[in-house]
Amino acid sequence: MEYRHLGKSGLKVPVLSFGTGTFGGKGEFFSAWGSTDVAEARKLIDICLEAGVNMFDSADIYSSGAAESVLGEAIKGRPRDRLLISTKATFRSGEGPNDVGSSRHHLVQAVDGSLKRLGTDYIDLFQLHGFDASTPVEETLSTLDDLVRAGKLRYIGVSNFSGWHLMKSLAVSERHGLARYVANQAYYSLVGRDYEWELMPLGIDQGIGAVVWSPLGWGRLTGKIRRGQPLPANSRLHVTADMGPPVPDELLYRVVDALEKIGAEVGKTVPQVALNWLLQRPTVSSVVVGARDEAQLRQNLGAVGWNLTPEQVAELDAASATTRAYPYWHQQGFLERNPNPV
Repeated sequence: MEYRHLGKSGLKVPVLSFGTGTFGGKGEFFSAWGSTDVAEARKLIDICLEAGVNMFDSADIYSSGAAESVLGEAIKGRPRDRLLISTKATFRSGEGPNDVGSSRHHLVQAVDGSLKRLGTDYIDLFQLHGFDASTPVEETLSTLDDLVRAGKLRYIGVSNFSGWHLMKSLAVSERHGLARYVANQAYYSLVGRDYEWELMPLGIDQGIGAVVWSPLGWGRLTGKIRRGQPLPANSRLHVTADMGPPVPDELLYRVVDALEKIGAEVGKTVPQVALNWLLQRPTVSSVVVGARDEAQLRQNLGAVGWNLTPEQVAELDAASATTRAYPYWHQQGFLERNPNPV
């Protein structure tokens, strides 16, 4: 397994990390992802560790906290210093007026809750699950800095921030000498390349490592969706399609056709090729992969240990290209001043 620095921090993380969105299976949304119990979670974690994948990602809202609880039970008895645990908070986690957001009240409460469910006294990477425009950035960052100094958090990051959200936060950290974000858990895939427009250049400039979520385009790049064929009966897209990132059908089919062609050339599956493409992109520190069962996990692990050729990468780039939003399409016309981050 290859390990990379998480942004410009000193922490090294595996290029593949394991997501626990399938753990617990509470509620219609998360049960469509999976319902992995503690016994099965232990098996999946064993497979990960054998392959060198020692980073496990969760969130307080995954199955209403059950995913963290299952992960906590599944890692009991394992050397804690050999594991990297990441989790997230900001989204609503209760009915009270303060059970949401990035206020001092909610973040302290959320971190303590996650520590209890995970059965640990520290979190290696804690990420804000989204930006909270109702709370001053100074309040959020001073709270996270206090939690880092208290030893409850080792590193901090964000998820689903826009470029200005992240840059404003970095400026506040710099101004006041507060703990600095080193990771950006962002949606990025061959059928969702918006991350490249602003967040990738920002990551290069500021040393922010991407931790990629939904690298297979919300389950669309599994190899089971084909042009002219109905959606597979067991696809979670039957339940979650409207809740995830939209993808035009023609773009999806064009990308899948290219993935199939290249997969045949290199002897790899569609998802393995899609994941390997991501691992060659600038700023990517780790790609979060999930799995309902051992077979899916082992297939995802097959995305490492080899590389697509530059020609194959270019072919996938071309198949997945879309027109950028303004001002990014305009900036592309002046590459001598705004070079592509590749």
